[in-house]
Amino acid sequence: MKISTRSRYGLRLMLELAINYQKGPIFLRDIAEKEDISEKYLSQIVIALKARNLINSLRGFRGGYVLARSPSCITLKEIVEEMEGGLSLVPCLSNPLICERKSRCATRDIWDSLRVLLAEKLESLTLKDLIRINREKKEKNIMYNI
Repeated sequence: MKISTRSRYGLRLMLELAINYQKGPIFLRDIAEKEDISEKYLSQIVIALKARNLINSLRGFRGGYVLARSPSCITLKEIVEEMEGGLSLVPCLSNPLICERKSRCATRDIWDSLRVLLAEKLESLTLKDLIRINREKKEKNIMYNI
């Protein structure tokens, strides 16, 4: 299983917005430059995050993007679900009608239990947690570079 680039970049975008929460809007080009991600690609990601009401855009001279809610109120599950179109590892979990074997398939139960574990883990983490983890990584990196 692979988490898509869309999810990874979406999380990085949301982390930047969380770090700057209550400091005012941030331009997408600034995030793109800092994270070394194409601004065009980020603009596609922003559309989905806005549709899910995770971020807001502000127009004008002091415009840009901000989180729609506090970092402590946005879970990683919300972000990854939006970026991935759900958390189902196999198509038959999100659409049981496509599988004739669903009632007798032992592996389907395994995929479903993994989906539940993934959902629980992502639900237990917020952007606030991601800020903390980011800060710890930076502090650890500084200590190793001294």
